[in-house]
Amino acid sequence: MPLFSTSDDPGSSFPELLRRVGLGPEPMVGVSTDLMREFSLPHATTCVALTYADGVVMAGDRRATSGNLISHRTMEKVVEADRHSGVAIAGAAGTALEMIKLFQLQLEHYEKVEGAPLSLEGKANQLSMMVRGNLQQAMMGMVVVPIFGGFDLRRECGRIWDYDATGGRYEERDYVATGSGSLHAGTVIKVGFRSDMSRDDAVNLAARALWEAADADSATGGPDTLRGIYPVVATIDARGWTRLDDEDLAARYEAIVAEVRSR
Repeated sequence: MPLFSTSDDPGSSFPELLRRVGLGPEPMVGVSTDLMREFSLPHATTCVALTYADGVVMAGDRRATSGNLISHRTMEKVVEADRHSGVAIAGAAGTALEMIKLFQLQLEHYEKVEGAPLSLEGKANQLSMMVRGNLQQAMMGMVVVPIFGGFDLRRECGRIWDYDATGGRYEERDYVATGSGSLHAGTVIKVGFRSDMSRDDAVNLAARALWEAADADSATGGPDTLRGIYPVVATIDARGWTRLDDEDLAARYEAIVAEVRSR
């Protein structure tokens, strides 16, 4: 185990610990933007989050694209950060997944060192620092724009944040959407949102938002009944993170299909 002097102690920051022992990511220096654009990097697309009476719903489609090609059909863009929070990612897929894994380790490391979990707002701040640390890569085209949400045990309510490429974080009161289909998904949620929605209504609204985004945006994947692939949808409330299973989502999307056909 590495030992540090009092003046050099990285504290509860896991990324800082990695840097002190020489395992931090190397900065990308001398790589031109034009060169980076020659590569078709997989990109994650549409994710949404919205609050409801008892917590937060987070949802994301499963498609990752490389230019005009589908590079992955089963990517999971909504992941559990810890028991009472989650992250949804859009942008450069490889960079985003690496960032989220480091974020999960950071939260676990903090809790082990401090003996208590970081506050929900503290988690949002920590993710903001990580997005800010990716600014150099973002300038080269590898942008990561996550959504963070969770249940605030102190305020006893669900809260959500979105970010920009510079690490700016913005708390949203009702809902947020990110990715290539965010305009369509966000419009659906805006029309159907109510602050007193039940969990079931909020999940249905998130599923419908992704359906409409997939219908209008080629980079957003809809439910694939042939392969049994459905979006990742999860709720976070006082009991913690709960991911909906595919059987539940299949029934919800069958209801959406029936409603669309009836029109």
